[in-house]
Amino acid sequence: MAKRSRIGGRPGQRRPIQRPTNRPAVAAAPTRRPDAVTPEEEARAAELEAAILVEEKAAEDARRRNSVDRRGRAPVEGAIYSSSSLATRAAEEYAYVRRDVRRIAIVGGSLLAVLAIIDILVNVTHTI
Repeated sequence: MAKRSRIGGRPGQRRPIQRPTNRPAVAAAPTRRPDAVTPEEEARAAELEAAILVEEKAAEDARRRNSVDRRGRAPVEGAIYSSSSLATRAAEEYAYVRRDVRRIAIVGGSLLAVLAIIDILVNVTHTI
């Protein structure tokens, strides 16, 4: 006895699509070109651009105010080849990296000095 299936017909075949006989009338689309911009959209874009420019100017002013370090002298500015905020963040990150590497070198150098002193005390003077 053959297996019964819920799908009618043979495998690989589909039932015909049942479409409604009466379709609703399609409303007439507005006759506006797809690349046209309305005056409201232009005003909103100008408003957003002005807000972005104000934020960029405030960020630049804050960066200039904070550029003077604790000793009162301005840090050496790295070459920024792009006006993007990513480049300015990268330049600021290099300052942090430079400071961290300097601290690591100081700590490492002091540890080497302590090891040298202990070596002299143990091997040369036989104190410890």
